Amino acid sequence: MTSPRTPGTPRTPRTEHLVLPGVLTADEAAATVRGILAVQREDGAIPWFRGHHLDPWDHVEAAMALDTADEHEAAERAYAWLARHQNPDGSWYAAYADGDFADVTDRGRETNFVAYVAVGVWHHYLATGDDTFLDRMWPVVHAAVEFVLRLQQPGGQIGWRRGDDGTDTKDALLTGSSSVHHALRCALAIAEQREEPQPDWELAAGALRHAIRRHPERFLDKGRYSMDWYYPVLGGALTGTEARSRLKESWDRFVVPELGVRCVVPNPWVTGGESAELALALWAVGESDHALEILQSIQHLRDADSGLYWTGYVFEDDAIWPRELTTWTAGSLLLAVAALGGHEATCQVFAGDRLPRGLDPDCCV
Repeated sequence: MTSPRTPGTPRTPRTEHLVLPGVLTADEAAATVRGILAVQREDGAIPWFRGHHLDPWDHVEAAMALDTADEHEAAERAYAWLARHQNPDGSWYAAYADGDFADVTDRGRETNFVAYVAVGVWHHYLATGDDTFLDRMWPVVHAAVEFVLRLQQPGGQIGWRRGDDGTDTKDALLTGSSSVHHALRCALAIAEQREEPQPDWELAAGALRHAIRRHPERFLDKGRYSMDWYYPVLGGALTGTEARSRLKESWDRFVVPELGVRCVVPNPWVTGGESAELALALWAVGESDHALEILQSIQHLRDADSGLYWTGYVFEDDAIWPRELTTWTAGSLLLAVAALGGHEATCQVFAGDRLPRGLDPDCCV
């Protein structure tokens, strides 16, 4: 573990494992980490950028990126922000203006946003070995998972949102449910580490994985979005040959050579976040060469001054759009680079080396 330091005190992030040919040098990686730190508020909140909103999922992703560079104190402050501002039902709201918990701009509670704290907490624990942190965050993770599973449907899929009026949405999103699947496995790993088995969570994760693998009709049709293509792989519901086949079958539909990955077809718009996430999914199934190619293809999105990355690029118009440098885009890239670079915690979280397996009983219907 690193020594505590005063928030805002500059130091050089540890980035030797974040060096990747054609993607990041050590200095560039350090600049990207500093770019995220510059956006983080003193209370730990990490909005998209200052003046924009914070959502809990992207807040966690940025915190995970900080842990890849040994910025553990800053990451822990991000998790402390979640612990302080968790709703009584275990959730967080979907959006907070500039990370201000008192200024909620979307009072919906999205299940994949809520669940993702488990991924971040497990990643931080693996990066630090801090049992005290895990003890402190366990009630937060437990409450979050219980909230999410209250929206699980009889077919295993997860309703994607509880509205601001308290009404639960039964419709499920494949991307969101795949992310929840990953979070459930991380939550189960935390429970196992604490020797507090959660058999109901195991059953829920198995039913969810079965729905993702075998019942696409249980999810809203969002097949135009690249996330629905690769997230069942990134979330660990599809593995091995099944995962590689899925990525191969839609490659030409979504990947624009030397530019990145489309967010949605047929729009001529590639995005850094989706590209980096696809790279992470490719790495997880042993396609590191393709992962590297994807990461190299999006370096046109890097802003040299801040070290951050533009959200996307409209290639038919040769235009950066929207004009925003987001912490979560930088975070997703750092996580992908960390995986390719062998960062142990990141590898374990996204390759599933220390996550429960065999949670998909074939008898589920």
